[in-house]
Amino acid sequence: MASVFTMIIDGDLPGRIVWRDDRCVGMLTINPLTPGHTLVVPLEEVDEWTDLDPALWSHLTDVAHKIGQAIKEAFGNSRVGVVIAGYEVPHAHIHVFGADTMSQFDFSKADPSPDPADLDEAAEKVRTALRDRGLGAGLP
Repeated sequence: MASVFTMIIDGDLPGRIVWRDDRCVGMLTINPLTPGHTLVVPLEEVDEWTDLDPALWSHLTDVAHKIGQAIKEAFGNSRVGVVIAGYEVPHAHIHVFGADTMSQFDFSKADPSPDPADLDEAAEKVRTALRDRGLGAGLP
């Protein structure tokens, strides 16, 4: 059975895509730690990040870096956090989110039911910051 991420990538479930290329997507999570919290997900379903092809892993981290810069610009956070947890969905993914304190890395504090309008607005802010950085080719 396809993972929930694959169903979003394939358009079978709705998602807020902020990046798409031939190897991965960036999509907002439905349980953000902070506004703009994005998951960088390979198109290929691989459960653990340590099982990814090194070239694909390198690409994912490059995209995470670009999205991280856009999040910092869009939301004015002092830092951008990156976490690889891998327990929520059996499909490798990198969490990228703005942070101003270490307490914002606590997944037990993720918003369980954010306002869809707030998610839409955050997605557009990330896309705009990516465009402003000249990265429009990676936008959906």
